[in-house]
Amino acid sequence: MTNPILFWHRRDLRISDNIGLAAANQQSPKVIGVFCLDSNILESEDIAAVRVTYMIGCLQELQQNYLQSGSQLIILKGQPIKEIPKLATALNAKAVFWNLDVEPYARERDRHLTQTLKDQGIPIQTFWDQLLHYPGEIATGAKQPYTVYTPFWKNWISKPKTEPVDTFQNRETLTAQQQEAINQAGAIPLPTAKDLGFIWDKELMLAPGETAAQERLEEFCNEAIFNYREKRNFPAIDGTSRLSAALKFGAIGIRTVWDATINAIAGSSSDEAQENVKTWQQELAWREFYQHAMYHFPELAEGAYRHVFKSFPYDNNLEHFQAWCEGRTGYPIIDAAMRQLKSTGWMHNRCRMIVASFLTKDLIINPKMGEKYFTQNLYDWDLSANNGGWQWSASSGMDPKPLRIFNPASQAEKFDSNGEYIRKWVVELRSLPTKQLITGEISDSQREKLGYPLPIVQHKIQQRVFKERYNQQKVE
Repeated sequence: MTNPILFWHRRDLRISDNIGLAAANQQSPKVIGVFCLDSNILESEDIAAVRVTYMIGCLQELQQNYLQSGSQLIILKGQPIKEIPKLATALNAKAVFWNLDVEPYARERDRHLTQTLKDQGIPIQTFWDQLLHYPGEIATGAKQPYTVYTPFWKNWISKPKTEPVDTFQNRETLTAQQQEAINQAGAIPLPTAKDLGFIWDKELMLAPGETAAQERLEEFCNEAIFNYREKRNFPAIDGTSRLSAALKFGAIGIRTVWDATINAIAGSSSDEAQENVKTWQQELAWREFYQHAMYHFPELAEGAYRHVFKSFPYDNNLEHFQAWCEGRTGYPIIDAAMRQLKSTGWMHNRCRMIVASFLTKDLIINPKMGEKYFTQNLYDWDLSANNGGWQWSASSGMDPKPLRIFNPASQAEKFDSNGEYIRKWVVELRSLPTKQLITGEISDSQREKLGYPLPIVQHKIQQRVFKERYNQQKVE
């Protein structure tokens, strides 16, 4: 009887282009997958029902793919540092493999698990899978991590990229004895999101699983990618990849994604089309920049990077914050974006920047409050990307232009000039002329008649207040 390798899935819910799983497959004819529903995560107040729903959908397809490959995906529930060693011991596993993560909680969890398995005499092997270049591979001439994107990008793009790895194909099935050991070790049927207490009965922006992610990648690279540089900024247009959730949960491999961009460049009909593809490649590099930053500077998860914002005097007006959350600020573009988030579990990236700037620079509210709200509502939430985006918008992060302040009206004029996006999400304003939608210059009587609130703050005034506080903080 062959002792199996146990492969622990975390943010890599696929059997194709999975570096750790492919390595396990090369080293043993018998590989068993496992996913642990981590109670430390599921019982957190910062979990989103839409995100759990997407994750469970990915696991459903992953289970089917394991069965078709002659193996199985075991589901556990509890604390991984207890459940994984218990299962590995019950199976007399040859080793436990997994792919690494940059997030502080995952790294601490892995340290504990590594020690427990070592104490039990069970070998481990770990791999970098979710990045094209692991932390430490991209460094300055002084061997330090980058804190500015542009030089990071220049170094990152100069490095050769790894090809996608082989799809998992198990060669030996489990024995009856091993199956019994799995059952005795606490394996459970895969629950639904509702079983876990999470209710999301709306449509997902992207169907879960490998198949849907691959289809979306192909669709995007066949058309929209060639106009990406311009159309990515318009929230009323389907001009982005919408693969963020698939990348967050690893329903698609980053090497597969990169390979698709190379093929798109090769198939481009013009220099302009190639430049559009390269712009999307730069967005993939932004994703890695934020993950490298989180790895090297885990304190980012707790607060501001720039000293001037570590004790910034935010107002933190809770009524204003609630109005922002509900899309009732009186600023049409802000309210449209916040209502899109609440309704779909997703928000266009341009709008994420606009609403984050408004919260931190107009309402003068601590970005950690907005970051947490996004955590509680986004289906594609990723700690590194969410934190990086919020710190960029709040001017508190690794950003050479610290006082970038978005004017909501100017942003609407540039990126929703016909008011199409606003009309879709702020339905009570649909009858108004486009100019009023964009500028927000709606009379008090019109607002009252349409049931739309007055602006909760005045942009010009708040902009001045914010700058004064910032300049004062720099002096102190």
